[in-house]
Amino acid sequence: MFDPAPTHPYPDSPRPDGAPAPHALLAPVLGLLGTWHGQGQGEYPTLDADFRYAQEVTFSHDGRPFLHYDARAWLLDADGSPLRPSARESGWWRLQPDGRVEALITQPTGIAEIAVGRAAGGSVDLATSEVARTPTAKEVDATRRRYTLTDADTLTFVHDLAAVGQPLQHHLSARLQRKG
Repeated sequence: MFDPAPTHPYPDSPRPDGAPAPHALLAPVLGLLGTWHGQGQGEYPTLDADFRYAQEVTFSHDGRPFLHYDARAWLLDADGSPLRPSARESGWWRLQPDGRVEALITQPTGIAEIAVGRAAGGSVDLATSEVARTPTAKEVDATRRRYTLTDADTLTFVHDLAAVGQPLQHHLSARLQRKG
């Protein structure tokens, strides 16, 4: 018989103290687990103007040595009200025994990135290793993403971008607060 609301036997956990227990290799990123929400600023030479945006990022796990990453952003008007959806990403961060991180990040705009970096001391620094694009996707050559826990409930995010003929440079920065 069809169950319209099945219960998944292996749910993700957005908590370091939840079930399932996090894999030991997740130790350098346990502080990221959860949902984060906040606002930021963006700019890029190919854009007409700088912009404000809101962002929500969720990190979860299912007991294996990787994080599930999901991020959504939307543009804000001058009063802080939502204007329209903006960036959206989903992916997986694979943790290695020496603190290295291998990240697979996909975007609905036709871009898939493989980024590599390190996790240590409450921060993760990822830089593009490879970018794959669908035939109609915007040209993106490289990115760099930095996630830093400034305290237990505050996460800063900085994103550099090399795209459409521009060199790697600052694109986004946000300050996110832990939800819940």
